[in-house]
Amino acid sequence: MALGKVKLTQENTASGGISAVERRVLFIGTGDDAADRDVLHVLNAQSDLDVLLGAADSVLKTNIEAAMLNAGEDFTGYVFPLKAVAGLYTWDTALEFALETPNDVDVEIVALVDAITTDAEVDLLNAAAVSAYNTYGKFLSIHAAVPGIASETWSVYLAATKAINNTKVATRVALVPQLHGNNLGVVVGRLINSDQSIGDSPMRVRSGSVVGLGIAPVDSAGLPLTMAHLGELATNRFSVPQSYTNFDGIYWADHPMLDAEGGDFQVYENLRVIDFVSRRVRILMIQKVADRELNATDSSIAYHQTYFMRPVRSASKSTTIRGVTKPGLIKPPSSDDIVITWKSKTEVEIHMVVTPYESPKQISAKIALDLTSL
Repeated sequence: MALGKVKLTQENTASGGISAVERRVLFIGTGDDAADRDVLHVLNAQSDLDVLLGAADSVLKTNIEAAMLNAGEDFTGYVFPLKAVAGLYTWDTALEFALETPNDVDVEIVALVDAITTDAEVDLLNAAAVSAYNTYGKFLSIHAAVPGIASETWSVYLAATKAINNTKVATRVALVPQLHGNNLGVVVGRLINSDQSIGDSPMRVRSGSVVGLGIAPVDSAGLPLTMAHLGELATNRFSVPQSYTNFDGIYWADHPMLDAEGGDFQVYENLRVIDFVSRRVRILMIQKVADRELNATDSSIAYHQTYFMRPVRSASKSTTIRGVTKPGLIKPPSSDDIVITWKSKTEVEIHMVVTPYESPKQISAKIALDLTSL
């Protein structure tokens, strides 16, 4: 009689969690000569910037301080201070150093504090963002400073600034004029604040007024910055603060990306939403390489439609409290939001749709009197 046998195998079903990189930021910029430069530092809300970046003020330090103020207690990120002269790294090689093994820094936002001044630099920024995915499989966006006003008039400044991104298409690039000296840090902190959804625009007034924005500038004629100047910059795809007449506080406008007119990613929240889903679906796809459980049978396709939509369903969960619904990151998916098509016996194609919520950025009201009643 044969001996009894028991064999147990623990299977990995790839149903575990995926590490979140959202709200992590990497700052790159010229550092204080008295501090360690050309090195990568880890940051959180308790980091002592005087120790990491030197006691002297610098544009890099000022912007990180502003980001910390606006991000809140959950602030996390990295900083790579560059040497001003004869350094080992430039911003692009510093970014490569951070992304490659063994550092393997995984961030959502790269903030370049040293201001760019030419349209050619915009192309380099976009190429670096695209290369981050092609080379390292990382979805990120680059948010770069452009100069604030110096000894010039507003008309001269606006013309020069608008020329930086004129006709450029760079979907993963946002430009922030340093009008108050720390605008980039302020908006980055607002974007990574964990109290807000990554599906929210920094324009959201209920997120509160910005914190620690620098002194408003004047031009060479002594004329102050106005909403007309800010509106002109915003119309030309720059990220700027804004205020409302007879309403306390300073807030923010949209955070535009340099997408083409009519593109899906003209504002950052749309790019953030699709990147959120893409990061998670990519991991699920890798898990299924050469797995014959994914095949052209009806049962397999039905199962894997549910499998690949898992991040979408998770991102769509909403919360209702006292009758008020706080929406999820995206709308709940429907059954026709995913299609799996086999192109050959070894190649399968997945088409998915995610739908962000509407967001009221222009609100109009018409109020009339009823004088017909007695």
